[in-house]
Amino acid sequence: MDIGANNVNQDCVRQLQMATREKLRKFNCLRGREVACGEFWDAVVVTAVDERQKDAYELQIREKMDRKELPLGIQYKVFSDPPGCKIGNGGSTLHVLERLRDIYGKTLCRMKVMLIHAGGSSQRLPSASALGKIFAAVPLGEPLYQMLELKLAMYVDFPDRMKPGVLVTCADDIELYGIAGNASVALDKPGFTALAHPSPLSIGTTHGVFVLKPREDGDWSEMENRTCLRFLHKPSVDTMRDTGAVCQRRSNCFPLSDAEFVYTDSTFYVDFETSQRLLGVLKEIEPLECEIDAYGDFLQALGPDASIEYTRNTADVAKEDDGLVEIRQKIFRLLRETPLNVILLNNSKFYHIGTTTEYLFHLTADDALRNELGLLSSAFNARPKEKADAASCVMHSVLEPTCSVGAGSVVEYCRLGEGVSVGRDAVVSSCRVSPGSSVPAGVFMHSLCVTRQDRTGFVTVAFGINDDLKRCVKASASTEALTLLGVTLEACVSLWGLDRRDLRFSGDVSRCSLWTACLFPVCEDQERSFSASLNMLQAVVSRCAFTGPKDTKLISMHEALLGKNLQEMLNFRKGLYRDISQRS
Repeated sequence: MDIGANNVNQDCVRQLQMATREKLRKFNCLRGREVACGEFWDAVVVTAVDERQKDAYELQIREKMDRKELPLGIQYKVFSDPPGCKIGNGGSTLHVLERLRDIYGKTLCRMKVMLIHAGGSSQRLPSASALGKIFAAVPLGEPLYQMLELKLAMYVDFPDRMKPGVLVTCADDIELYGIAGNASVALDKPGFTALAHPSPLSIGTTHGVFVLKPREDGDWSEMENRTCLRFLHKPSVDTMRDTGAVCQRRSNCFPLSDAEFVYTDSTFYVDFETSQRLLGVLKEIEPLECEIDAYGDFLQALGPDASIEYTRNTADVAKEDDGLVEIRQKIFRLLRETPLNVILLNNSKFYHIGTTTEYLFHLTADDALRNELGLLSSAFNARPKEKADAASCVMHSVLEPTCSVGAGSVVEYCRLGEGVSVGRDAVVSSCRVSPGSSVPAGVFMHSLCVTRQDRTGFVTVAFGINDDLKRCVKASASTEALTLLGVTLEACVSLWGLDRRDLRFSGDVSRCSLWTACLFPVCEDQERSFSASLNMLQAVVSRCAFTGPKDTKLISMHEALLGKNLQEMLNFRKGLYRDISQRS
């Protein structure tokens, strides 16, 4: 790329940064005050996987409102999926539309609603499993932001240029965009309107890709409104080329450096009339007994070149349910004539933070996101400022002056005693750490309060950053096939002085995983819980035997979530909040 292109790219970067900071400024002006009618969303809806998660989300939203961390005077709703089989974010979307109709009736035709999909167990980011990905901390703002505030801030401009309907987004991604002058995103067309971001072809293989009618001119603008011919869900590079989805960089003015690129999906809007058509889809396919994807199953049905062939492609489906193909075909027929409008945000960025490695990278090492959002290395802590390491991230924590946190590590919602050290590339979340403790590099440690048989205790789960918690194997092969920090579970239990026969798994024993492996001791208090799991972890790292207390109950992350004591976990955060506020 020549010097001229680099200069224009820098202009795009500055424009993106300025636009993002302006959105944050506008949202901060709304936090904690009553918003006027039409000034913000009429309702913000968060989805939960079940009633337990719904209760957790509602409690946290109430506390946020009490602390004036959210705009007031609007409706915040949490809807859980109906009991039974998983229905996916598409099924959740349909369920939410039904609940909104039942609650608001005819008033709904005048409402602007933001729908955030936040259900699920967050197995790839376990620090968000108990309290939810939408409440994951972000090192920004005063009071400290969580993903809920960040999502609201990034779309703060939308309600003003949006007709009644629903904006659908997810809890674990961030979309930034910049538009020069007085231009703004307008969500005012019938049907579906999707935001699209220029991305390398490699990103297109794991996202949705829009196929657009070719343009004859080579003009470039930061935002364009286009009609989509068809939508591809996680296509191969060959499919992108064959369908005409691949675009050529138009000139040196284009901010993406790749010569070839595709437009990928993120958030989409559905106008009110189309939302009612979706309710017709629900009536046609209920009862829902399989997972439906809001992107793959809704958007693939749209556009003049849409083909019913996708309905039979189940290669990307985690669990192929009976009747999925038939349901997809019904959706296709019911939505086929619906328009798919696309807003090309040519100067935009899409960030996914749904995994531990992504969370670490974006909060500690990603200079682009740090500059665009103004992320901090130390946010809302009782910690000597001179101790802050620009390459680490510490949030909502109390640290004694002699503590150290290694580069690439995240510490959140913790109390660290004198002389505590945290190694590089580690996550320490919701923990009370004894003085002098040394956390190894590359590990994940997270404490939960649990209630079992009317007794309250604490458990600290500990894994390697790169451990695959979702990988399932047969019980007969579990001790050899599953590894913790690169060490087989058979070797781990031996290092801990346990017998292989002592190892058990919770839940469905035909599908064993690190998530269901009962490895972690339940202790009377949070500090002892952390120390016990840390000793076990250090034994694995050093390959030195360690014998823990006998007759201690060992549970899995799966069991810990089933017995989580949400109120006690939030009380711990409240104590941190109080101490940090007093020391500031």
